[in-house]
Amino acid sequence: MTADNAPVQAQQPLLRLRGVSKAFGPVRALTGVDLDIPVGQVTALVGDNGAGKSTLIKTIAGIWEPTEGEILWQGKQAHFRSPSAATAAGIATVYQDLALADNLDIVQNMLLGHETLRLGLLDEIAMEKTAKQTLADMRVTTVRNIRQPVGSLSGGQRQAIAVAKAVMLNAKLVIMDEPTAALGVSQTALVLDIIKNLASRGISVLVISHNLTDVFQVADQLAVLYLGRMVSSGPISGYDTSSAVHWMTTGMAPGSTTNGSTAASQARTGPGGLTDG
Repeated sequence: MTADNAPVQAQQPLLRLRGVSKAFGPVRALTGVDLDIPVGQVTALVGDNGAGKSTLIKTIAGIWEPTEGEILWQGKQAHFRSPSAATAAGIATVYQDLALADNLDIVQNMLLGHETLRLGLLDEIAMEKTAKQTLADMRVTTVRNIRQPVGSLSGGQRQAIAVAKAVMLNAKLVIMDEPTAALGVSQTALVLDIIKNLASRGISVLVISHNLTDVFQVADQLAVLYLGRMVSSGPISGYDTSSAVHWMTTGMAPGSTTNGSTAASQARTGPGGLTDG
């Protein structure tokens, strides 16, 4: 990479969606969604129930292919036809159920499917070192014994293990679906610290959350879905809780008197009603 084009490439979004739509027969779950996810930043995706958040993250994660539009990954057009293809590219998704095996210990969960072998046998010592180092890098200090069953962990600790597993797969983008749902205050603080730590290490994070208090603590960017359309996106500094709720529930800018049929034409506008590039 030459010095001349370094600044241009540095500003290029890690992930870019352009005109992404998803239909299930006659039902359109997503319509013309544009979204940029910058490198090393936290983007919060918010919207009311039925806004299309789950459909969007499953499209990014390779569970569903978009009906229309394109996905650009690191500046190149990408076609993730399966979750494994998205994972191989560097996209890790942590769903609400976390996909952890409660009967296995922390090390076994973190390296499940990616175990270290030596002479055809599991190299338990190397696996423990890898797991410990990953948790230390993420500043997870609440786990005292990495050989304890995951089923004995708190909700926040379980989130930490699920994210650590994603990080071990060299993820460049970690998608977290409602990571603080049903967590207590201290457990929520742990998860938010993990999100901040990921961004500080240059890993992009896409957080789907209904908790705007958490969103405003960690997010750099906000993206609002309304009935399958991206109605507003931009730096978090351009929003407050009230304006975010207004976008989520009406699909219109605060103070707008536009009726619902015209609101769709405001899709992909920023917090001040200016069109985002």
